[in-house]
Amino acid sequence: MREYQAHKEEHRADLFAPTDSHDTVGAVALDRDGNLAAATSTGGTLNKAPGRLGDSSLIGCGCYADNHTGAASLTGWGEPIMKLVLAKWASDRVATGNLPEWAAAEAIDYLKTRVNGHGGIILLDGKGRFGIAHNTPRMAWAFKTVKEEASGVER
Repeated sequence: MREYQAHKEEHRADLFAPTDSHDTVGAVALDRDGNLAAATSTGGTLNKAPGRLGDSSLIGCGCYADNHTGAASLTGWGEPIMKLVLAKWASDRVATGNLPEWAAAEAIDYLKTRVNGHGGIILLDGKGRFGIAHNTPRMAWAFKTVKEEASGVER
């Protein structure tokens, strides 16, 4: 509560634009047996409405995994992501045969055009193919396979 009060006093003019970041961390994984998994941890929303749950905790919205479709983790503005159940939506595109790279870009385009939302997604299929897309200024990412490792910041 003290942190909230201090922030409120310091940023009285713009309570919904904190100067410090509490970013989301997401992960998708495929094990040697073909099992997909996804995890999403959020930094939360400052001054949220009492009782508000974010997209990270709602399966299918900010996080989803199904061995028959794909695994997805999202970050961004939770309300629009929740309205679209976007992690499930993107995984379903993979299930119909679309490459994760395409489905990730399509999901972020859908987020923007349908509900004017912003965010990012990592998406993985059962063959180890992945997609990364975002419509935010940047999104840090990394991947590791048995043979390869890379990381970067998408701009």
